[in-house]
Amino acid sequence: MPKYVIAYLGGKQAATAETRAAQMAKWKAWVDGLGHRMANPGTPLGQGKLVTMDGVSERGPNHLTGFSIVLADDMDAALEIAQACPFLEIGTIEVAEAIEMH
Repeated sequence: MPKYVIAYLGGKQAATAETRAAQMAKWKAWVDGLGHRMANPGTPLGQGKLVTMDGVSERGPNHLTGFSIVLADDMDAALEIAQACPFLEIGTIEVAEAIEMH
């Protein structure tokens, strides 16, 4: 079954501990609901830097903040999984197939 990367972009930090706990509960329910289709439930990322031929610069507010890897039959199925992700309440998501290198 193909693997798809769900990349998390941006995201607003919850104002209170209660709100953070509620967001985490939604996240855990989403992950648990995917069962065997969740290959990597999530890897948070710190603030990154953009590297180009011209040098290194800071990323804007909509930078890559983490990713998950899911198993799905095709892109439509992966998009359906992503559209149910509670991260959409605080940020945006990009989905791409992870191509196996041989």
